[in-house]
This record gives sequence, C-alpha cells and structure tokens, in this order.
Amino acid sequence: MPENRDFVKGSGTRDKILKTATKLFSELGYKGASVRKIASEVGIRESALYNHFKNKEEIFLEVAKEIFSSPFSISEEEIRELARRGKPFLQKFTMQYKMLTFDKRNENMFRLLMIELLQNQELREQFMSEFHQKNIKLLSEGFFIMMQNSLIRSADPMIAAYEYLSTLFYIRLQVTLLRFDNNSTNTLATQFEKHLDFFWESIRSE
Repeated sequence: MPENRDFVKGSGTRDKILKTATKLFSELGYKGASVRKIASEVGIRESALYNHFKNKEEIFLEVAKEIFSSPFSISEEEIRELARRGKPFLQKFTMQYKMLTFDKRNENMFRLLMIELLQNQELREQFMSEFHQKNIKLLSEGFFIMMQNSLIRSADPMIAAYEYLSTLFYIRLQVTLLRFDNNSTNTLATQFEKHLDFFWESIRSE
C-alpha cells in the first residue's frame, strides 16, 4: 500500500481527485462514477476523499465549474489590452473556445453536463453564473472598450455579447450532437473562424 494513501490535505490531492473524477464522469456518467471508484483511482481511502468533498455531487459541481468557466486564461489587464486592439480580443476568445470544444475530455463532460442540467437545479444555477453570466460580462466589457476606442460601431455591448456567444455555443452543441452519433465534425472545423470574420465585418467601424 502506498505510504501516502491516507494523505488527505493539500491542493495536490484535491486536484488529483478533480482530475480523476472528470475522467470517470466523462467515461462512466454521473451515476457510474461512484465515490468509491474515484477514491480508488486516486489511490486514497474513500473516507479520506471526504476530507476534500462532502459528497459526489459536490465533486461534480466543482468539475462542472471548470468546464463551464470562461475560455480566457489570461489576466483582466491582458483582456483589456486585447480589447483595445479590437479583433484580437475576439480571436483569442474564439480560439480558446474552439480548443475547449474539440478537447475530448471537455467534450465528453459537456455532453454529460447537458444531460444533468435538466435534473440538477444547483448545476443549472452554476451554469448561469459560471458560464453564461461571466462570459456575457467579459464579452460585453470587451465590446464596450472597442466602442470607446471607435473600433466598432456604438450599440448595446451586452446585446453584442449575446449575439457573439450564442453562435459559439450552438456550434459547440452541434459538435457534441455529431460526436454522440459518431458522425464527422470536419464540416464544423472552420465555423468558429467564419463566425468571427462575419461578426467582425458586421460591427467594425467603417
């Protein structure tokens, strides 16, 4: 038995639990990924896992938070600097969103989350706060900066954010549905870039 089998504190163990849980949730579904299986894969006792999470639902919600989070992994100042340059802001956001969409681990979890959203109120609330509201806020702030710098036409920045994000989300949903039936997603490989170019041409200042 490993010497650290009962090691229960520290971010390393917690991170490993989340990483392992993500893998098992994506492969086995919510019901199939038991706390016992997660603990066994991590290499700790089931009782030790409860030092980090009170139950499986809490683990699932924490995993979902990561999947639903904004694709931007840069600082707020870097985001503002990109927005001052205009299109690079949308390029960065779109390319990271695309990477998340075609990442197999994220894609499997996204499919599972779409199913669980209809059954779990806390997950729905988390989806609205961690994915919808944060991304709309981030995009609308970017559009507002672009308008201030006369890079795009003046309009309601929040509506612009809704318009831009909704198409990205729909493409992501299409990828999930096609992969669910083992169909090719090749036709969608360039849709993110096409959406970006079309949207930018429609809003940029003349």
